[in-house]
Amino acid sequence: MNELLNIILILLIVGVGMWIINALIPMAAPFKMLLNLIVLICVVLYILQVFGIIQPIFPEVRLLR
Repeated sequence: MNELLNIILILLIVGVGMWIINALIPMAAPFKMLLNLIVLICVVLYILQVFGIIQPIFPEVRLLR
């Protein structure tokens, strides 16, 4: 249960962070799209890693103990 809450919290933090960056920091559209794509790829890889589908790439992040 904690693992699921941990994933939800990480997704929420990343989503709010990306929303703040996209809304408040003026950037050219190609750079914004590239940043969003990189973050999306990292989040998908992290979720695949948490569920054990791929080998660990990123360090394990635990917000809840």
